[in-house]
Amino acid sequence: MEQGSAGDDSDPQKRKKRFHRHSAHQIQRLEAVFKECPHLDEKQRLQLSRELGLAPRQIKFWFQNRRTQMKGQLERADNSILKAENDKIRCSNIALREALKNIMCPNCGSMRIGDDPYLDEQQLHLENAHLKEELDRVSSIAAKYIGRPVSQFSTTQSSHISLIELSLGSFGGQIIPSPSLGGFGSHGITGSSLELDILSGTSSSVPPTMEIQPGSTINDMDKTLMAEIAANAMNDLVKLLQATEPLWTKSATDGRDTLNYENYLMLSPRAMKKPNARTEASRDSGVVAMNSLLLVDMFMDAGKWLETFSPIVSAAKTIQVLTAGVSGSLSGTLRLMYEELQVLSPLVPTREFVFLRYCQQTEKGSWVIVDVSCDFANGNRHVLPQSRRLPSGCLIEDMSNGISKVSWVEHVEIQDDSQADHLYGDLIKSGYAFGAERWLATLQRMCERYASLTVSGTNIHDLDGVIPTFDGKANMMKLSQRMVSNFCATVSTSTNSQQCTTLAGSNESQVRLTVRKTATDPGQPNGLVLCAATSIWLPVSPQNAFNFLRDVSMRPQWDVLSKGGAVQEVAHISCGSHPGNYISILRASDPSQNNMVILQECCIDSWGSLIVYSPVEIPEINMAVSGGDPSCIPLLPSGFMISPDGRSEIAHLSEASSTSSSRHSSMTKSSGSLITIGFQILAGSSPVAKLDMESVTTVNNLIGMTIHQIKAALDCPDS
Repeated sequence: MEQGSAGDDSDPQKRKKRFHRHSAHQIQRLEAVFKECPHLDEKQRLQLSRELGLAPRQIKFWFQNRRTQMKGQLERADNSILKAENDKIRCSNIALREALKNIMCPNCGSMRIGDDPYLDEQQLHLENAHLKEELDRVSSIAAKYIGRPVSQFSTTQSSHISLIELSLGSFGGQIIPSPSLGGFGSHGITGSSLELDILSGTSSSVPPTMEIQPGSTINDMDKTLMAEIAANAMNDLVKLLQATEPLWTKSATDGRDTLNYENYLMLSPRAMKKPNARTEASRDSGVVAMNSLLLVDMFMDAGKWLETFSPIVSAAKTIQVLTAGVSGSLSGTLRLMYEELQVLSPLVPTREFVFLRYCQQTEKGSWVIVDVSCDFANGNRHVLPQSRRLPSGCLIEDMSNGISKVSWVEHVEIQDDSQADHLYGDLIKSGYAFGAERWLATLQRMCERYASLTVSGTNIHDLDGVIPTFDGKANMMKLSQRMVSNFCATVSTSTNSQQCTTLAGSNESQVRLTVRKTATDPGQPNGLVLCAATSIWLPVSPQNAFNFLRDVSMRPQWDVLSKGGAVQEVAHISCGSHPGNYISILRASDPSQNNMVILQECCIDSWGSLIVYSPVEIPEINMAVSGGDPSCIPLLPSGFMISPDGRSEIAHLSEASSTSSSRHSSMTKSSGSLITIGFQILAGSSPVAKLDMESVTTVNNLIGMTIHQIKAALDCPDS
């Protein structure tokens, strides 16, 4: 009996359900994985169970419970918001009804005749119905971006914060605050500030495709929706930056990261591809010679963005600051922006984007900047560009000695590329023309260029006493940067560019002619400037083409303006670690050019290269190198843009060797080169001068002769 009694007492203990309490480390890891992927497959569960020492069944139940908990939180937040909205409308109706009862005649002080409380109440019902229809309309637009309608948004700050926190979760050990926390700016753009000047050179104006009407601003409902779109886009971008296979796979031919779009749609169910649209996605990372604070300032300032990326960005503008940063910082800044991107060729149309740029500091020395198109419209805006930015941007992380690691994702949707010439077809279809590799290579080269400004004297090889001081070096670098930016604007097909006419050129090329008046520009010669540009394909590597065109001893073979005379380099300023990045001052042996020198900049990175030059009078050079203001020196730059043709394997260096010097040392492998040639001549010295056919013939022949001589020197068929 005693044994039986003892056995009976032990049976309930055996049958008693045992509960397992996870450790803090296990919960932290489970939460981190849940934020990345709320629905795990069998393989992921097994991997996580081995890592945490839990059974796959425990992992499965934990994720089910966490999803149920998240759903309950969202439903409670939604119910609270809807109740608050309902109470607000009810209180508004009561207040209006009481006000109508007490309306007095201003003349006699008696009640108004003809007031009907029943009709007033019916009017309120109609207004409420109208407001509900408007809310439903915006809600349906928002649903495709954020997964739930805008009616679930809070109009109060406290409720909206909780929704943003739920959608973003914790990042880097802290909660990313909502873009709305800093308050919305009221810096509306008037219609007059957005008008285009087609004769103004490089323009940063917003085209009519995204023009804000005079006196109008983006309403609060749209701002709230934009903030939610930007927050979700940042969440998607972080996943794209951190994910590996199967979301990203390495290309077997060129080693580039390729996005699996089906897996991306599973990761981001808000993403929807437009019919007949083509997507481009690329990812790259590397070390940049600039700290994170300066990089963030560069990215958030449209003017600095345009200057730094002038070979890629032909126009940029901040349309409106939607959210200011927190406590004077750029963290939390949300801006509606416009940009136009280019391949430096008259044969490739530019791409226009209207997008939100959201900046967030995740921890000390670490920033995330995301771009995403916002293609809903209200009555204040016209038709938006067809090109759309899907979540794109970069992660900037401080390293030692003032350098940063930048991880970049480019992700766009293009509706129509049919207008691009067949020469650039392979380069564009490969996604390399506007890919992350090009952006990062340009950023690395430009940051090295900016860093070289701080090196006093060590990178100057003054062969003839031309640049005696550090200030003179800085002025020459500023002058050369303006020259390069002007050249990029000259050969671009930007819609913000000058009036142009395309004529049939020599060698079956198309020559794009651009005319602009420069009477009001202190950095341009007064009068009528005629610009001409075309692009050709040569069966030589981009590296060989660059070396040939920058070689001073080879210049008489192609430069028709030198008339076959020798050219001497009298000054040389290094602009980076690669020996091909430098500024030089050249002097021709032609006696008729004794009062002139040639300012030239050569630059090269892993994507392509530029050679830009302009004649400058010697007194103006002397003024600049002596510390004078170089902004008033007139320039008429000409030059070359050299890029791969995209028809064969592209050499891509691994992250471990992606310093700017090593990236530059391996030029893109290609079966040939795409070379854009651009020239500018002064067609008339009077502001009222008109273009004549003699000037057109001159510049057309100038390009034709240059192409012919380059082909002859490189032993290329002239067909």
